Amino acid sequence: MLVVRPIKLSDYDALHTCAVESGHGFTSLPVNEELLTNRITHSEYSFAKQDVTEPGDEGYLMVGFDTETGEVAGTTGIEASIGWDVPFYSYHISKVVHSSQKLGVNNVVKLLTFGNNYTGCSEICTLFLRPAFRGGLNGRLMSKCRFLIMSEHPERFSKTIFAEMRGVSDAEGNSPFWQWLQEHFFSIDFTLADYLTGIGKKGFIADLMPKLPIYVNLLSKEAQAVIGEVHDNTRPALKLLEREGFTNRGYVDIFDAGPTVECDLRNIESVRYSIRAQVQIAEHSSSKDFLIGNTSFENFRAVAAKGAYDQASDTVILSSEVASALEVKEGEFVRMLAQ
Repeated sequence: MLVVRPIKLSDYDALHTCAVESGHGFTSLPVNEELLTNRITHSEYSFAKQDVTEPGDEGYLMVGFDTETGEVAGTTGIEASIGWDVPFYSYHISKVVHSSQKLGVNNVVKLLTFGNNYTGCSEICTLFLRPAFRGGLNGRLMSKCRFLIMSEHPERFSKTIFAEMRGVSDAEGNSPFWQWLQEHFFSIDFTLADYLTGIGKKGFIADLMPKLPIYVNLLSKEAQAVIGEVHDNTRPALKLLEREGFTNRGYVDIFDAGPTVECDLRNIESVRYSIRAQVQIAEHSSSKDFLIGNTSFENFRAVAAKGAYDQASDTVILSSEVASALEVKEGEFVRMLAQ
């Protein structure tokens, strides 16, 4: 059984393995001991923080582990409010019309405008599941457990939730979009720029990034073709978020031009349709699959398991194995999402 829980410092080696396996373009998992260690300790601080009434500098990082082997299968995270301590940049795609009635010319041209529009929003991030564990409901669990915790503790998150999707790059980490920017403005390769961003050294962006809007039709054909497109490995994650109600409102990443998708917290499907139920512990023969999380924050646990839910009494029968994995007792509550 895969169980999601808050990360601990003892998980460093497993997180480092995920960082290595995630490959180029996965900015939130840099292969850097100091940064990964800091990310873990900050998460421990964030989960332990009491009496939170609004999102702040908290960063929540979780891991999924196999109860049979103890092996960490992947990681998933939430940043409560981004852009305050370290600037968060993005491009917004807009349109301008160049027209002349006398000449009968009417051209619509796309622009990329540099900005910080997501400052203060909550970001779902760092979702990575190792290849050996990409089966069954594991992927859904690692992604949607974040919505279970948001449903139960909405005060810790902003009204707008967003996610950056990895853009197009090749096996060596080269991005067609970045290659155009590199040639004209940066003179450093994509992997280095991506790495510097991942370790928090973003000053070069503000120093070198063009401040005025960029006309899309002036970019290379290769760069234009990948704006708003996702990496092949990211398509399943994007489809899952789209089914949750996330949509792209014209924002793309400044490095690889991958789409940024967003949704109001209250409109996320898994938030709207999650169920709070009281636990009864007994063996049962139900074939109904649920994603289930306990209602604790500091000791959050989530699993994909079968349960026998009774709508009339708002109770759910869970096996002793599932209850133990969730660290819940008879009469306590869980939040569930039918699959």
